[in-house]
Amino acid sequence: MRVITLSAPDDVDGWRDAARGLLADHVAPDAVVWQVGDAATDLFAAAAAEPPPAPRPDATAPAMRVPRAFLDLASSAALHRDPERFALLYAMLWRLRDTPRLTDDHADPLVRRTETLAKSVRRDIHKMRAFVRFRSVSDDAGDRYVAWFEPEHHIVRANAAFFVNRFASMRWSILTPELSLHWDGGALHEGPAAERGDAPEGDPIEEVWKTYYASIFNPARVKVGTMLREMPRKYWKNMPETALVPQLLATAQARESGMIDKARARDSAVGDNAQAAWEALRDEASACTRCHLYKPATQTVFGEGPVDATMMFVGEQPGDQEDLAGHPFVGPAGQVFDRALAAAGITRAETYVTNAVKHFKFEPRGKRRIHAKPDAGEIEACRWWIEQEQMLLRPKMTVALGATAARSLFGKVMTIGRERGRALRLPDGGAAWITVHPSYLLRLPDEAAKASEYERFVEDLRMARAALG
Repeated sequence: MRVITLSAPDDVDGWRDAARGLLADHVAPDAVVWQVGDAATDLFAAAAAEPPPAPRPDATAPAMRVPRAFLDLASSAALHRDPERFALLYAMLWRLRDTPRLTDDHADPLVRRTETLAKSVRRDIHKMRAFVRFRSVSDDAGDRYVAWFEPEHHIVRANAAFFVNRFASMRWSILTPELSLHWDGGALHEGPAAERGDAPEGDPIEEVWKTYYASIFNPARVKVGTMLREMPRKYWKNMPETALVPQLLATAQARESGMIDKARARDSAVGDNAQAAWEALRDEASACTRCHLYKPATQTVFGEGPVDATMMFVGEQPGDQEDLAGHPFVGPAGQVFDRALAAAGITRAETYVTNAVKHFKFEPRGKRRIHAKPDAGEIEACRWWIEQEQMLLRPKMTVALGATAARSLFGKVMTIGRERGRALRLPDGGAAWITVHPSYLLRLPDEAAKASEYERFVEDLRMARAALG
């Protein structure tokens, strides 16, 4: 009996290396015992003795080619809490020698069970990303954001990169019963397991968030069963907004009836709840410290426009004049933008205009402040605000003005030259259009180029408007 000891419950690399060696030694699955550290996963693992390795086959023999589909499946399934997961994966790998397309047979019991494990792990990864809630605490180095989460499977390390990329400019900690992750803005560190009491209970921002959540809650769309499937009760105690759910559900029918009664007479009151939620969001953003850009900037420059606008325009960041005035697109680029909107038949007063980054990033040169392009961490730190604006307004068309805005909206680098001039879909399913930032027109070297590119910019705006239908 061969005993394989892995270093951790999520030691996927260790399993892969061991499985490769076992295959080379022609060790059948029923002759292997898998365990993690000192914890046996088999009744006889502690008593089993590992014999000397059998002679290896000819080293010149070609290595087994493993399908990519199996590697992807194994990388997820190996993180499950099922104590048999490593044995199941090795048994499947063993069968792949003779049946290379085994992963395509979804009716096979072993394949079906392994896919079930992988699906459960992927769902748990999604739940962690969706339901982690950070609370602000202070230490000697300033603000740190701490969250508590109880995963069902061994997903914490596998999920670390997501949080590092999403909150690169924050100092944060995620505490779990299995291990802890700590990000200091430059490096990720692991810590020991924690308890629920080690995480803070709340912070002042939560009251603002509760107000916002209660304002956007739509009783007419409540489906309790679906909500519980997507957001099980076990996560409620860690999320501030869920404290409101029982009361909101209890009053949902009455609120829905009230909405129907007021439907015919609400023309003057359309958007009242959305307006209140937007104002709460704007007030919260005025104290934003999610990245370092708030320190030298004069103020947060939040979006402006009606909350029922059908078109939302997203620029890069406020400039010098916007930073001083506190309003988006009021400088030279804003004047070009207003002129182009009018030429395209769009009234700015009926649109919502905002920026991917809400603080002015600049380099001081004497008495002047020279625009500096936001980096990926700053864009990502501010992306939360854009997501909330989109969720609140739900515009029929969102227009990205420039590469920074496109990266913020799509969550990845977008090439303007390739994507410009055609309708796109945002990750949330909304319609989008990509064009240049009006400041690009100001930087062109000669008047002929400016005139040509201006007409092309206006045409982009016309097409985006036409795509509304």
